[in-house]
Amino acid sequence: MKATETKLKGCFILEPTVFEDSRGYFFESYNEKKIKEILGYVPNFVQDNQSNSSYGVIRGLHIQEGDYAQAKLVRVVEGSVIDVAVDVRPESETFGQSVAVELSAENKKQLFIPRGFLHGFSVISEKATFFYKCDNGYNKSSENGVNPLDPELSIEWGIPEDKMIISEKDLEAQSFDSFKNN
Repeated sequence: MKATETKLKGCFILEPTVFEDSRGYFFESYNEKKIKEILGYVPNFVQDNQSNSSYGVIRGLHIQEGDYAQAKLVRVVEGSVIDVAVDVRPESETFGQSVAVELSAENKKQLFIPRGFLHGFSVISEKATFFYKCDNGYNKSSENGVNPLDPELSIEWGIPEDKMIISEKDLEAQSFDSFKNN
């Protein structure tokens, strides 16, 4: 497994070694020993989630805060997405900065997102099945978020504006300015 730390400390792109032959392919999607070598610790993943979405869907930007903060290991098992992590760790040198990585069933890349990050993705294929591990369970009262179209963040979602499909909840989410001042 090849690991590349992004410009956001602790946020890694993981690329598995893929073995292909006439029957198809095989790869390790998770290996605790290798994760420990990369991160220096092993997240205690306690929940797996999966979603399926159509072209143009943007989900996010979401975060679980406080005792329910979550680190995530995300990947795509069908289709292609642009996955986005925004550093909102108060003491971080890269606070407010983001990374965007194309994750697809074809490239088999994963993104490890530590606690303290907003997270979202956009579907750039006809459909996409998105899978992720979390190191903490979901808690409704701990959820927070930022409007994915916030101009201060200037995220390039790879979807024309007239093709974007965003939930009312995400469109009504606070601005990044409000988020960082709370």
